[in-house]
Amino acid sequence: MSDVTTAAREEYGIAPDGYRLPGALRLGRVRLQVADLERSLAYYGDVLGLRVLDRTAEGATLGPHGDDSVLVELVERRGAAPAPGRGRLGLYHFAILLPDRAALGRFVQHLARVGERAGASDHLVSEALYLNDPDGLGIEVYADRPRATWRYDAQRQLAMDTRPLDLASLVRAAGGQPWSGMPAGTTMGHVHLHVGDIGQAAAFYHQALGLDKVVWSYPGALFLSAGGYHHHLGLNTWAGAGATPGGENDAKLLDWEIILPRPADADAAVRSLESAGQPATRTEGGWLTLDPWGTAVRIVAAG
Repeated sequence: MSDVTTAAREEYGIAPDGYRLPGALRLGRVRLQVADLERSLAYYGDVLGLRVLDRTAEGATLGPHGDDSVLVELVERRGAAPAPGRGRLGLYHFAILLPDRAALGRFVQHLARVGERAGASDHLVSEALYLNDPDGLGIEVYADRPRATWRYDAQRQLAMDTRPLDLASLVRAAGGQPWSGMPAGTTMGHVHLHVGDIGQAAAFYHQALGLDKVVWSYPGALFLSAGGYHHHLGLNTWAGAGATPGGENDAKLLDWEIILPRPADADAAVRSLESAGQPATRTEGGWLTLDPWGTAVRIVAAG
């Protein structure tokens, strides 16, 4: 892809026709239904390096060390069926963003030490590792490359790809320091969903909710964001024809959270959804809406 000017980089992608979500958007927690809380807590603590922030008999909230931000909420449904490899709409993965490349390198060393297998990809804009939790739910742990290195084409589309990851380079970036858990500054970077149809998903998340299209030529996928990020949301049809949403007794994503700067921003997003025929329900602390396949999205204001 050929480069465009620095000024054009500020406005790459395709904005929705109407309401556009504010650039200061960020993602909050993902809420997951799991079969065995103790088993999941061991995995999310020992393998991922998250710490328990709060716990009840039914669930727990987890976040980084030295930081009280909630990234993951686990809700136990005893004996929930594991997520299948294919055929399920909803969560493809949620993606935890580390603050720098050195932290990702330390995480690589940690996975090798505990004997945990992971996929690995270089996406040009980021470097990523892929895991599955004990219920088969997909997880990405990644670090971004500097935005100044991202490239765009003449159609204002961001260049992303899936290439082999240079693990040796990442380990060198760790600087010989050991992994001590998810560091302060770790955030929820993006969510990636299996959907039934890209056009229908774009109508909901792009035109109705107000995310920008960022990458639209990736086979079977669409990537969207606010504020020029490479993506806050990935959508794909890779689950295959005839895929269906998870049921009440399945391990699955219960909902994911978009955090907007002000209550007025959340209200504007809801008005945009409702004007497109997409209902939203007022909940404690914000709004809840469902995409065309029943995946729940919470829209809340910061603070």
